[in-house]
Amino acid sequence: MRQKSNTQQAPVTGAGKVTIAQVAQEAGVSKTSISRYLGGEFDALSEPLLEQIRSTIARLGYQPSQMARGLKGGRTKLIGMLVADILNPYSVAVLHGAEAACQQYGYTLMLCNTANDEKREQQSLAALHSYSVEGLLFNTQGRNIRPLKELGRTAFPVVLLDRRIDGCDFDLVGLDNVRAAQMATNHLIEQGYTDIGLVVQSLYGVSSRQGRQAGFLQAIAAAGNCHGETLEVDLEQPGHVATAVQEFLRRRRGSKGKLALLAGNGMVSLQIALALQSMKLRFPDDLGLLCFDELSWSPLVGSGISTIEQPTYDIGFAAIERLLARINGERAPRREILLDGRLIKRGSSIPPEPVARARKPVRSA
Repeated sequence: MRQKSNTQQAPVTGAGKVTIAQVAQEAGVSKTSISRYLGGEFDALSEPLLEQIRSTIARLGYQPSQMARGLKGGRTKLIGMLVADILNPYSVAVLHGAEAACQQYGYTLMLCNTANDEKREQQSLAALHSYSVEGLLFNTQGRNIRPLKELGRTAFPVVLLDRRIDGCDFDLVGLDNVRAAQMATNHLIEQGYTDIGLVVQSLYGVSSRQGRQAGFLQAIAAAGNCHGETLEVDLEQPGHVATAVQEFLRRRRGSKGKLALLAGNGMVSLQIALALQSMKLRFPDDLGLLCFDELSWSPLVGSGISTIEQPTYDIGFAAIERLLARINGERAPRREILLDGRLIKRGSSIPPEPVARARKPVRSA
């Protein structure tokens, strides 16, 4: 007569996704106890039972379905993030901070890139809603604001990144664009530049660009003896940045002042650098250059490109914290958190010191 083995057979975890019923069976408890554990109802379970469930989940590698839990308890621990252009280095840098905050607070971030397209933005909003996200970080393309207004009417938690939306009562976290542009323009003026062009993408519907233009023009007006103009460019039109720069230089050719360019963001900076290279112009010898956004290649081009560094990590992290406050029931009036940029001075905006002629030694008689 064969004896039954007293050793418990190890569970097979590679045959498919582990279910809550398997966890309950392996732990020797009810599915209700497992659900209470996953729902954070630890007071309803004894300490030995908690440890038994905890060790079984770890051994089986069980991953609870956030969607299923959300449908049952109304909390999915999912946050949606819509960015206007994932190719913009700013978006990636802010994402880094937002993701770190989500990990710290136990949330998962779902990213959608709208590519500055209104239809894709609406589709992404609908997709995120289908996943029952608890809140939304939104870097909007800024033209069609009706979907955002609808979210506002339903009191859905939204925090705007970098760009305000008129008529939407949402919190905003971003750079103090007016102050940063003033700082950048004043630096150029202090270095002796009197004819300055602000090179930006379309200003329409994008408050961050409008803020930078406002700060730029305020600094120009305060200086009194400077000329400033805004050059709107289309990055999707090949060669448009180079053409805009060439026309600016042609218009200011008769000026006796020193010329400089202020780039509105990192993508514009790259196109300006390529345009100047094709025109065989050097900075700061032929003109000065200062750019918004500190990029990995900024110190490597020529004598280094001066930049306004945005606190992108802090913006992303603070935006998640602001959103979580709204998710958890805060009903305070709308808030704006505007962080300061940092001016990094390099050779592109600092004219070289004139080389003094060496004096011939005086021979003694």
